[in-house]
Amino acid sequence: MIAAAILVGIVALEHLYILILEMFFWTAPRTMQRFGTSADFARASKSLAANQGLYNGFLAAGLVWGLVHPQSGTGYQIQAFFLVCVIAAALFGGLTAQRSILYIQGVPALAALIAVMIAWQ
Repeated sequence: MIAAAILVGIVALEHLYILILEMFFWTAPRTMQRFGTSADFARASKSLAANQGLYNGFLAAGLVWGLVHPQSGTGYQIQAFFLVCVIAAALFGGLTAQRSILYIQGVPALAALIAVMIAWQ
């Protein structure tokens, strides 16, 4: 149960971090290096990145909601739903954008989902 909460918390923090990068620091040199983008691309795609960052924030918010929900069964269901959303996004991103997304976002979310499913029993 504690392990599941820690793993879900890590995934939520990861998506909060992505929100910050995409919404507020998309054109910063470190962010461009991390995402492998040029300054021209970053400037041209700034509003798209901010929109994408907002969606990452929704994923983080949903995971936190599941963690703090007063009814543990419902909380586990919420966590499972949002973790499946993260996994689906990681699969899509890994296949269409950068393969590393599968490992950076997908693997932690899958580990958290497995832990949640075990804790839910």
